[in-house]
Amino acid sequence: MFQKILVANRGEIALRVIRACREMGIRSVAVHSTADADAMHVRMADESVCIGPAPSSQSYLSIPAIISACEITGADAIHPGYGFLSENATFVQALEDHGIAFIGPSAEHIRIMGDKITAKETAKSLGIPVVPGSDGGVADVADARRIAEQIGYPVIIKATAGGGGRGMKVARDADELESAFRTARAEAKAAFGNDEVYIEKYLQRPRHIEIQIFGDGKGNAVHLGERDCSLQRRHQKVFEEAPSPAISEAERTRIGEICANAVAKLGYSGAGTIEFLYEDGNFYFIEMNTRLQVEHPVTESIFGVDLVREQIRVAEGYPLSFTQDELEINGHAIEVRINAEKLPNFTPCPGKITHFHAPGGLGVRMDSAIYDGYTIPPYYDSLIGKLIVHGRDRKEALARLKRALSELIVDGIDTTIPLFHDLLEEPDIQSGNYSIHWLEKWLEKKFA
Repeated sequence: MFQKILVANRGEIALRVIRACREMGIRSVAVHSTADADAMHVRMADESVCIGPAPSSQSYLSIPAIISACEITGADAIHPGYGFLSENATFVQALEDHGIAFIGPSAEHIRIMGDKITAKETAKSLGIPVVPGSDGGVADVADARRIAEQIGYPVIIKATAGGGGRGMKVARDADELESAFRTARAEAKAAFGNDEVYIEKYLQRPRHIEIQIFGDGKGNAVHLGERDCSLQRRHQKVFEEAPSPAISEAERTRIGEICANAVAKLGYSGAGTIEFLYEDGNFYFIEMNTRLQVEHPVTESIFGVDLVREQIRVAEGYPLSFTQDELEINGHAIEVRINAEKLPNFTPCPGKITHFHAPGGLGVRMDSAIYDGYTIPPYYDSLIGKLIVHGRDRKEALARLKRALSELIVDGIDTTIPLFHDLLEEPDIQSGNYSIHWLEKWLEKKFA
């Protein structure tokens, strides 16, 4: 067993890992910037170390600072949470060189899946269905035109090193292609220092479906069903649910088995998520996230498993504590992301929280690191909490979410809570009839 785990993150995910450590009898170490000295994860951990000033580049993204914190505290493993260094192969290799265990997959698997083109090629070789498109990077506009003609318009141009919707442009016909191609390359260069792009068929009304997988690193793997993350704004998820209202049991079994078999062949270790666009009964691979997802609590809710605990166990060398046959879906779960943002433009809204009251009751979980009097710093992501509800079915989960939102109070700042009050009144949300384009169209109409 690990004796001490350093949590290389902040906010609610750092608290999530610290709680799992405490239940397992493992001591925890929090790292923090000067801006987070009073943060809840610092208060909850057994030990804490300041690793630098407020900017994340000088603190939470500083590999030397985090390794030094490990050496100072004697931590024998690191849990990266999500974001920051969670998918940084250089970081994982540095930990290995210093004899510190990484609670996650190998540097090689992170590297393979971190490049969009390599990931797509790997997925295809493992039998995972992929979106029609270029076999690799697209050299120039002429090459882009040739590929677009082959697969048919509309097409989407994506940065190979991209994420979060940056370096991503749609061309609906040949007249739009050149401008979209050049803009995507420019954005990719500015955001990632790499202007390589690739082209895929742009689907009209797809859903965003992701499969949660777990491997033991020894050739065994399972899947834990799917999450539907189709309600998005600018490619950022805001509402996630499991199971998907659009996927049948047969489809779930089919794509789940494909994904579990693929990661088993890879010898993958730990938690991972394989993301798809789903349309007309077909799944098309987008990417693989080699880490825990923000929305992992909905999977925990319907399967009754602790994914963080399982990550730690597998990193210690233990086999998975459950088999595929033992994993059964129980009910329905929904998560909404509470951001410190001002509507309608979703402008970040840091500031002091004057009053906070978390909802409670049967089937309600609030993952948050905020408290009365806490000041949200302006330096980091605007996510301040996740409200997760679980019910016997989707109808009950929606009713429970509506009730929980009415109890949730965050005063002193603007948040996205009103957005979810409005969404729950929409017939399409109540019926589950939405695609990845639904929310942006609804927002455009609502705030016109």
